[in-house]
Amino acid sequence: MLVIWEVFLRAFPEVGPRVGKSPADIWRYLVTAPGASTARQAIIDDLLITLRDAAVGFGVGMAAALVIAALFVTVSTIEQTFMPVAMLLRSVPLVALAPIIVLIFGRGTGGVTVMAAIVVLFPALVMIMAGLRNAPKQAVDVVAAYGGSRWTALRMVSIPAALPSVFAAARISVPGALIGALIGEWLGSGTGLGASLIRAIPTFQYNKLWASIVIVTIVSVALYAIVGVIENLVLARFGPDAGRS
Repeated sequence: MLVIWEVFLRAFPEVGPRVGKSPADIWRYLVTAPGASTARQAIIDDLLITLRDAAVGFGVGMAAALVIAALFVTVSTIEQTFMPVAMLLRSVPLVALAPIIVLIFGRGTGGVTVMAAIVVLFPALVMIMAGLRNAPKQAVDVVAAYGGSRWTALRMVSIPAALPSVFAAARISVPGALIGALIGEWLGSGTGLGASLIRAIPTFQYNKLWASIVIVTIVSVALYAIVGVIENLVLARFGPDAGRS
């Protein structure tokens, strides 16, 4: 990534050193410059707000995806009625929905949470539904043969079988939640790293702009990796292949 970064700046010299900051520039800004500690703290303070917004949106979006996927898979009439509506809403850009979301939920944490949750919801919904439908049919038939309901089969068979899909959705949704939170802060709350990025452009704070992007990218990759570690631990104990030698 550092090589691509340098090559990009050299390939487009019209960007200029005033706007296009190199890795060395960002290192000086964050680490070695006289005011580096102040610069780092300002970015971290905004980042903590963004992480809070993203975490709430991620939790709401994943929980909604799990509930809706369970309903769609278990009750086909609900899926046939509402799935086209969900896909239609998914096709609308979030920027276009932002004014309505802000009008309904306000410019605070509520509006940002909804935007982050929307980014998380739809990809997670599709992946979780696919995982629930891939449950072993023989196991579902055994539950039905012993008098279990569809909900019992869902709880005992489908959900454990869908855990890999749930965690795959979670891995994808972590960067998505950050993106949704950044957009929500930019268009709605006016706080956090999203708003800070936008304010940095007209005030010519390009070092801060590039440094903020670098930091949020590193955090996104780290969170993706953490979810992967949690996935391995959970699947080893509760996944469909748990206990197999």
